[in-house]
This record gives sequence, C-alpha cells and structure tokens, in this order.
Amino acid sequence: MASNARMSSAGSTHRVPTARSRIRSFFSPICAVALLMSIGARCARAANPQDSDANVLRSTLPNGLRVVIVPNRLAPVVTTIVNYLAGSNESPDGFPGTAHAQEHMMFRGSPGLDADQLAEIAAAMGGSFNADTTQTVTQYFYTIPSEDLDVALRIEATRMRGVDDSDQQWDKERGAIEQEVARDYSNPVYVFYLKLLAAMYKGTPLADPGLGTRPTFDKTTGAMLKKFYDAWYAPNNAILIIVGDVDPQATLSEVKSFFGDIPSKTLPARPKIQLGPVESQTMNLDTDLPYGLALISFRMPGTSSADYAAAQVMADVLSSQRGTLYDLVPQGKALAAGFQALSLPEAGIGFALAAYPKGADANALAGDMRQILEADLKNGFPPELVEASKLHELTGVELQKNSVEGLASAWSDAVAVEGKQSPEDDVKAMQQVTVDDVNRVARKYLSFPESITAILTPQPSGKPTSHSTFGGQESFTPKEAKTVALPDWAEQALHRLAVPKATTHPTEMTLANGIKLIVQPEDVSDTIGVYGQIKSQSDLETPKGQDGVDDVLSQLFPYGTTTLDRIAFQKALDDIGANENAGTGFSVESLASHFDRAVQLLADNELHPALPQQAFEVTKPQMAQYAAGELQSPDHLASQALHVNLFPKDDPTLREATPETISSLTLDDVKNFFASVYRPDLATIVVMGKVTPEQAKATVEKYFGAWQATGPKPPTDLPAVPENKPLQTEVPDSSRVQDSVTLAETLGITRFSPDYYALDLGNEILGGAFYASRFSKDLRESAGLVYTVGSSLQAGKTRSVYSVSYGCDPPNVSKARALVVRDLKALQTSAPDAGELASAKALVLRRIPLGESSFGSIAGGWLGRAAIGLPLDEPFIAAQHYLDMTGAQIQAAFAHWVRPDDLVQVTQGPAPQ
Repeated sequence: MASNARMSSAGSTHRVPTARSRIRSFFSPICAVALLMSIGARCARAANPQDSDANVLRSTLPNGLRVVIVPNRLAPVVTTIVNYLAGSNESPDGFPGTAHAQEHMMFRGSPGLDADQLAEIAAAMGGSFNADTTQTVTQYFYTIPSEDLDVALRIEATRMRGVDDSDQQWDKERGAIEQEVARDYSNPVYVFYLKLLAAMYKGTPLADPGLGTRPTFDKTTGAMLKKFYDAWYAPNNAILIIVGDVDPQATLSEVKSFFGDIPSKTLPARPKIQLGPVESQTMNLDTDLPYGLALISFRMPGTSSADYAAAQVMADVLSSQRGTLYDLVPQGKALAAGFQALSLPEAGIGFALAAYPKGADANALAGDMRQILEADLKNGFPPELVEASKLHELTGVELQKNSVEGLASAWSDAVAVEGKQSPEDDVKAMQQVTVDDVNRVARKYLSFPESITAILTPQPSGKPTSHSTFGGQESFTPKEAKTVALPDWAEQALHRLAVPKATTHPTEMTLANGIKLIVQPEDVSDTIGVYGQIKSQSDLETPKGQDGVDDVLSQLFPYGTTTLDRIAFQKALDDIGANENAGTGFSVESLASHFDRAVQLLADNELHPALPQQAFEVTKPQMAQYAAGELQSPDHLASQALHVNLFPKDDPTLREATPETISSLTLDDVKNFFASVYRPDLATIVVMGKVTPEQAKATVEKYFGAWQATGPKPPTDLPAVPENKPLQTEVPDSSRVQDSVTLAETLGITRFSPDYYALDLGNEILGGAFYASRFSKDLRESAGLVYTVGSSLQAGKTRSVYSVSYGCDPPNVSKARALVVRDLKALQTSAPDAGELASAKALVLRRIPLGESSFGSIAGGWLGRAAIGLPLDEPFIAAQHYLDMTGAQIQAAFAHWVRPDDLVQVTQGPAPQ
C-alpha cells in the first residue's frame, strides 16, 4: 500500500530498458515531477468527467454512508473506492504516520476475514487493488470483473465493521511500512516535496503528508491504531464510489445489504487549519536525476476557494507550449518548462518549473523564470490561451470516461477530497472564468515576497563495482506453501474458472501503403482516440557514430510541420482541444466532432515535421549536455550495469549516446534517420471511440494514404542472446537510504516457445499476486525485509529476461536474495498444489477483462501484440492455455529454463552489508 502515492499492487513488471528508452526519460520532466509531487494532493490539470443525473445514482444510507454509482459500459469491469474522510490531519500529535499505518493494517485482516484470506481473495479477483493516505482522506481501491462486485463490497463492509489491530499483526507490518519510508526518503524529489510542504503549510497539519518515520512507528502500538480506527472508520465518515459495468439500482441494493446495519459513530472534532504567511526562502538540494530542476513555488487557493477555478485556468495557461515559460525551451535555456498546481481543500501549491542540463547556471534560469512571471503579471495573460485552457478542460471531461478506474478516481477526488457534488462542478466553474479573473488571481497568489525558490542540482554517482561472487550468503530451509481456506462466499465466486468473454471486436485491415489499421467503435464518451506505433529498434537502426540521433529527432517534433510552425501548430491543436504526440509512438485524442482535423494535424506532424535548422542548433547542444549528465547518473549506471551483466559485450542494447556522438550530428543525419525509420509498412494505427470502421478507414487513408516506404525495411528484431553468467554490481547512490535491487537472467525461450505459458503462470505464483505471492509472503510478510517485491517475465520475439526487483536496507540485500533463490528452487523441485494453482489461474483469467478497461490499455495491448506478430485476441487464446495448465508442467518448465544460481544482481544505493 502507499501513503500519498498510489502504486499498482499487481505484480511488478520491471523492464530492462534499452539505452534509447533510458535517455528519453528527461523528455517530460515536468510530468515526472508532477507525478512525484502529487503525493498528498491532486494535480490541477487532471481531466474531469461530466455528470449525467439521468445515469448517476446517489444515495445516503440511514447510517450516513454516502454512495455514488456511475455506470460505464466500456468493459465488464468495475472500480470501487471507499473514501474515509480522515487522513494525516487527524493523526495524533507526534505520530503523523498513524493514518498511514492504519491504512496498512486494513490489509492485515478483520474479524471473519484474516490477512491470508484477504490476500488470496484480492489476488484471485485480478490483483488490482490499492490504498493511499493523504492529509484529508484515506482511500481503498479495487478494480475487478463486474461479476465479482459482491466480493469486493463484502470485503469493504467487513473492514468497516472491524479490523485486527493487534500488536502481533502490527509487529509483522511495521517492517514493511518502514521499508516504504526508506524508499520514499531515497527519492530526492520527495525529500524536496516534504521540505516544501513544511515551509508552505508551517504550523498546520498540512505540513506533513503523513508518511511517518521509523522512530514514530517504533513507538506506535496496536492499541493506538485501534483507537484511531474506532474514532474515524465509520459509515457516516465514508463515501463509497462505484464506477463501471453495473446496474445502479441492483448495485445499491447490494450495498444496503452489506453496509446497511453497520452502526454510525459520533465523530471527534477535526483539527483547525490556520495558515500563516509564507516565509520567502531558497532551498538548495542535491538530486540523483540526470538533469537539474529550478522551481519557484507559491501558495495557491484550495479546492474550497472561490478562486480555485480561475487558478486552475491560470496554471493551464502558464503550462501552455504557446506560453512564455515554455519559450525557455526553444531559446535553449531549459530542457523543459511549465507550471503545475497541487491542491488540498484548504490551500494548494503552484510552482513554475524548468529542467536544466548538468553544469548549467540554475540561478540564472530561476532569474529568467521570475522575469517571465513578473512580465505576465504586468501585461496580463492572452485571452486566446484562457479560451484554449477551457476547451481542453471540456475535452478532458469526455476523455476521462475512457477509463473505468480513471473515471472512478475523478469522482472520488471530486466528491470525497474536494467536497463537490460531482467532477462536473469544477468544469462548469472553469467555463465561467474570464481573462480578468485569471489576471486577478495571478496577481493575488503569484506573490514573490511569499514564494519559495528551489534548486535541485544533479550529482554524479560513484564508480560502479562489479564482481562474480555474492557476499553474505544466507541459508533458509524451504517452507511448505500453505493452502488458504477461503470463506464459502469467496470460494464459490472466485474459483469459477473459465475463459472470459471477449467484449471488443476490432475490425482489422491493411491499407494500400502497408499500414495496419485496427478500429474499435465505442460509445462511452463523445471522443475518438488515434494511437499508433512504428515498429523500430534504434539500437539496430542508428548508423555507427550517430548514437542519439533518434533522441534529437524526437525533440524536434514539437517544432511544428512544414506548413505550420511551432506556435501555429500548437494553436491548431488548441483550437480543437486535442492532445497530440508524434514519434515512433504517436497519438491524438479529441472530441468526435473534431476527428477529421485531429487526424490531419497528427499526420502532418508525423509525416511532415518541420525539422528547422534553428531548432536543431538549439536541441543538439541541449541533448549533448543531457547525455553528459545521464552517463553519470545512478539510474543510468544501474540500468547499464544490468545490460552489461546480462548480454554479450557487442550487444546492440549496450550502445550509448554520448556528448561526442550527439555533437557530431548534422541535420541531414536526423533527416536521413527519419526517412529510414518512419515508414508505413512498419506502422500500426488503432482508432477507438465514437467512429465506424468505414469512417476511420476513410479518414486515415485521406491523411496517411500518401505516405510511402522507400528502400528495404530496417532491422527491428534484436539478436538472440546466450545464457548469462552470475555477476554482481553495486552502483553507489548517495541520495538513497535504501538499496534498490534487481536480480535478472536471460532465458532460452521466446514469446512463442511452448513453455512460455507455464513460466508465465509460475511467475504469477512467485511474484504476481502481491500479498498472496510466495515472494511477498516470504520477503515482506514473514521476514519484513522489503516493502514491495515483484517479478517479471519479459518475453520477446527473439530474447527473454526473467527478473525480480525489491528494495531493502543494505544489511538485508543478501538475505532477501537468498529467499528469492530458495523460492525459485522450491518451484523447480515441487509442483504448486491444487489450491495455489487455482488461485494463480483465477488471477490471470480475471486480469484479461481488466486489461480492456481503458482506451489506453486496449490500444497498447493491440499495438504490442501487432509489433511481435501475435493475434489481437491472444489473451483469450492464452486463457485456454492457463486453464489447461498443470502444476507438473510449471515445475518442469522452471526446472528446465530457470537458473537460480545464475541470477545477475545490480544494487543501487548504499553498499550492501
């Protein structure tokens, strides 16, 4: 579970990225920082769904439980979110992590439902569950097949009735939550966020997001947690949001039957929030990022303020690529720039942000940002950017409906966090905002005498050390896997094993120029999304000595087309409220009424990028400077060490962009690379939404039909690799207090090997079911060595890698590794029992419909399958393989292919002890 940051609870999918994908990590530093800093708050730019009173069912039970049910027929999936209106604000003095600790304990069992049963049930429903704690609310999420809604509701009702907050259970959970604390304190951006909160909200409960600390958790007792639960966990202090493929009235009847007799409580008084003035200051911190960050932060209005809507529009305007802050990028002064806002009910934080390459003058950049903001305050904002913001918000209203879980989160945040009737309230308010409102709010809140400036300076890693022996080997006696007996209501529901029914029926076609077109009509929103992928492998396609040419090209797409310059192209997108992205992965999303123009703009950018000489002369040195920082950053060194340990020394994925290779590039090199790689016979396009196959085909042909390929196809499939030898590398990272550990090895199979399904199902038993997996039970629950542990079988067309990743204190690295090796060997010598096998099958079968619960996941799945030659309905083919699988087949596959003693190990952080 996570405090203030939602984390997927399904099995970790640790990827082994190529050098190309690693260097692209800086392309959206503002989005990355916003994601990290949205911990404990809600991002201002989030899209909001539109309310329809004809479809939404609201009810308040006699015990005070508020219920909101929102139908969405995208997939046979439903998301439930229980919001308890208590967070770190309500934690007792001196123990700010109490709410977070209680969040964890809600997964340790309740009367009639113990921790093992809860873990098994959650995994069998598809493993998509989580929780988070903010200053004002604690939320519990399930995304599950609609047929299992009654199971999720019964779990939440059971937990609302009571919880096992015994010292025995808390002693087991304490180690895991302390590892979560260590993980977050190993993130320099999170550490900055903590300092920013403390300064912005000084003297109030808002100043602490409630993560907690090791010393306070060591002093916390089960009785203290139970006291908090008894005070705040009550139906009259909760809001239940249900979104998905449900019948509202029937669902409300189920809610009443499960929750109706839970007694309400008299709630304690809530703490008063009295904000004082912000003391201006400058913070200087180190970061392990490959680039630096300069920020100027301001206190903003909260969601309950009459100024909130205007402040959100202001944030949009300041983050526009047509805005003055973004001008720092084409001027060559910043790698990226913009504005973000994070809001709580009582107040918020807004910050102008710019990313800069290692070695640049951060103070000068901060000075430029201040001058830009001062000029905007003096001159006022352009009316056309205010209108563009409002149109994008309206588009976002509809786009939010394209994800079941996303729609549920938007409703939950609006109703439980912001105290609104629906997410539509904010959107309606924003449509009433005028230019005068935006200018007034800007001059009121962007006050430099009460601002906080921060400079995060990138620091290089120490030199990695490698060796072929593993120190501190531990020996553990294998434990017998325990079969968990489920309650009858769960057993009957979850052990129904069958191939799920397909609910998407795409139309596939190949256009005359070779484009594969896939069309899926959907009517859940008034939008159409276009998602494309050009099959490519830069490590093979990049000419010798030109490493980084693909990254320079990617940075040039935002500069417009041969007919529309950067500003004109962005204005054309703003005029229709569309979101567009060009590159080997390309997309555009818009309202259905703007579909034709959206595809026209996407095709113009994808096929006819401007690639101007002036922009190239700015971008090339930026990328060279970035590469210099990247090559010294701990994340890059750890990723590169993993590749070096796994693959032969001449493997293409070991190629790296350097300042020298990037500085030697010419614009002709970039244009030649574009001409070679960007070709229709390697492209797949998915069109989804309010569209017919005929309309989609006609529109795509209209704008992409003239695209032609010349010359032979470039190589895009990596060569096969031999089995690796066991090696160990430690990458120093002074910013971390916890080690991040990856164990991995190459496997002699591909995605098309007969044993793939047996290995995949075995991987789910080991690491895919979160609390219910063997790794989690042994490393987290029993030993308390880690917060999370996950495993991944990354099988491709020509090579495969099996990996396990975890984070732990330095003295526990070898202990955790020993448990991983023990569990791998146990699966090689003993087949999983019938109960464990059935649970794993239930997990993978129920994940199939969950994979079709958003436009993004549907399109992404199809594009990925098309790229390696799998049929679009492969998950349903796989389902039959899983159903037929025996435990003996899993044991045999692991015994044949997995080599526990050959795992390479890369550790990032303090030296393991």
